Amino acid sequence: MCEIFVRANPDSYQTQSRSLRLHGVATSIRLENLFWEVLEELAQRDAMTVNQLLTRLHDELAEHRGEASLSANFASFLRVCCLRYLMLQGEGRIPADSHVPIRSLDARAVLDGLPPSWGAEGSPLHS
Repeated sequence: MCEIFVRANPDSYQTQSRSLRLHGVATSIRLENLFWEVLEELAQRDAMTVNQLLTRLHDELAEHRGEASLSANFASFLRVCCLRYLMLQGEGRIPADSHVPIRSLDARAVLDGLPPSWGAEGSPLHS
């Protein structure tokens, strides 16, 4: 069983820091290379750079959860975003065709009927 996981390319779990500006504030985010690859695919799907995607995720998280949510670990949030993206693709809820923009998808349809552990209580999508 573990062979499936231990045969991963060691470069995929090496970490890399990237610097970016979020509304003029310089910050650095450290993630494993595999997560950066997934974020690059996500950004490319909507014709954005990774920095533009991270700024958008940052802003939408603040809007949805409040500014206090940003004091939590943003890097962990990004890892969960990548995992959710891959899991939703595996479930067939997000097309595997990377030419289909994420913004073109109906979020309600993508998220409808997810297991409770995948969703958020009180989410407007579940109201």
